[in-house]
Amino acid sequence: MNDAHLHLLVNHFPIVGSILGLLVLLGGLFFKNNSVKNTAYCLFVIAALFSFFSMATGEGAEELVEDMPNIGHKIIHEHEEFAERFAIIMYLLGIVSIIGLITNIKKHPKASFFSYAILVIAIVAVFFSTKVGTSGGEIRHTEIRSEETVQNSNVESPE
Repeated sequence: MNDAHLHLLVNHFPIVGSILGLLVLLGGLFFKNNSVKNTAYCLFVIAALFSFFSMATGEGAEELVEDMPNIGHKIIHEHEEFAERFAIIMYLLGIVSIIGLITNIKKHPKASFFSYAILVIAIVAVFFSTKVGTSGGEIRHTEIRSEETVQNSNVESPE
């Protein structure tokens, strides 16, 4: 099993985890249920951990596919840029979710504040998850590329 295979195994969890966690958190806020919110926080922490694994395998995956026909350095670089931003947001979401989990368990007065702060971070994370997911899919799935991306994928970027 090489880094490209490992990357494909782990890179979907941060995307799906952030979306699922956001939906669960919205349910917890709507029903004012701390157990449901805590479940969302746990999903965010797990998704953040998988973001780390995805970033750790991304460089090796890049080395294996960057010289393949119809790939090009530019499309991989764009995906890498989105992935780096997404990872930072996911790490922040994971850390703040741990704090939110602790404040909920201890019934701290700031628990409600953290719920809404996590909600905002999760919305940003989901936005970036769509960007990183689409740009990653475009690397090998030429059928989903925009016309501009198809033209740019054949142009080598200066290094």
